[in-house]
Amino acid sequence: MAVWAAVSRSKIIMDYYSSQITKLIEELSSLPGIGAKSAQRLAFYIINMPKDRVDTLVNTISEAKANVRYCKKCFTLTDQEYCPICSSSRRDSATIMVVENTRDMAAYEKTGKYEGVYHVLHGAISPMLGIGPNDIKLKELMQRLSAENVSEVIIATNSSLEGETTAMYISKLIKPTGIKVSRIASGVPVGGDLEYIDEVTLLRALEGRVEL
Repeated sequence: MAVWAAVSRSKIIMDYYSSQITKLIEELSSLPGIGAKSAQRLAFYIINMPKDRVDTLVNTISEAKANVRYCKKCFTLTDQEYCPICSSSRRDSATIMVVENTRDMAAYEKTGKYEGVYHVLHGAISPMLGIGPNDIKLKELMQRLSAENVSEVIIATNSSLEGETTAMYISKLIKPTGIKVSRIASGVPVGGDLEYIDEVTLLRALEGRVEL
């Protein structure tokens, strides 16, 4: 009943606007984390922006969509063949941290203390959602380990059921290779997403990692 009432209120509000404003609000509200009210505020903010700023925004979105791709080595998102971290000679390529997504990688980079490289899975194993090992970048990780001189893999998937399932699966795959496998410590709360955790907690988790 409450959902129906919210939808009705949203429809009434939409009826006040022209079709183009309504369409803009609907498109914005379809984005993750953007509700109807936030979409309205954003829509009117965009409409009131100078035309050159709107053009810049539109072009930036179009260019990002056209040019952003997977890094050929770690599979993070980049607009180059290799991302800045994989391209850097100052990073320790013998240590690979495995994360679920690019946002998690960025969270660890903010600590300024991790000197290794990354591998981005773009997801986690979730039988409930029909996501299996072949649906994330696990095969690419194993190919990378066989081709590169890696001494340690740090598993930094989230402390959720899916993250823990993925961590254990990766550990079972890697252990026969003789490469050290470790898991970030419990400084990261169970059920917490890395992108929302502060840098100090992430650093403690990294330093307190345990071998699997």
